[in-house]
Amino acid sequence: MKKIAFIAILLAACVAAGRAQESRQDVSVSGMGLIEPYIVSSSNVQLHSNAAYGALASYRFMLTPSSAIEGNYGITYQNSNTFYVNPVYYPILTRNQEISFAYVRTFTFKKFNPFIEGGPAAYVFMPIFNMGTRSLDVKQQMEIGAMYGAGIAYEISPSFDIRVEMRGNVTKVPNFQLPLFSTNKWYNIYNPAVGVAYHF
Repeated sequence: MKKIAFIAILLAACVAAGRAQESRQDVSVSGMGLIEPYIVSSSNVQLHSNAAYGALASYRFMLTPSSAIEGNYGITYQNSNTFYVNPVYYPILTRNQEISFAYVRTFTFKKFNPFIEGGPAAYVFMPIFNMGTRSLDVKQQMEIGAMYGAGIAYEISPSFDIRVEMRGNVTKVPNFQLPLFSTNKWYNIYNPAVGVAYHF
């Protein structure tokens, strides 16, 4: 009887230890692109933008084996936002930042883990004052919006996976605090990302 009790306690301890070592958190670092759409407003203001490239850092905490909450910080190097207010073009070099939080739902198929996510976000548009910015009256601007995305993680080891995802950022089109550049529109910024996650 004592042996059976000892084995039962030992098994319970092993299960508890195994659960304690389950990975419930991960951090990831990704390279990302930022693709802003062409905007035409009813007030005859047009916005042309080129692609930007940057980095995205994320922290994810698993609430259950299939759901998590996530925090993200992203920054791009620079891109050009050119406002056309007939008949003048106003190029503005810009650095973009994102701070977002999301609920993540994961689906498991062996080593492949597709996921979807969505949540609130804040975007900061920061003008870079150099020869690429024609209007020096522009100012930094923050807009509140939302992020959403879908992707897939491929497990390369119990601690690491490769993550590929297509994200979207929905926010108001910035005017850099100049009424001349106001479009009064919202837009969807495309944000593909590829990176590596570490589970702990």
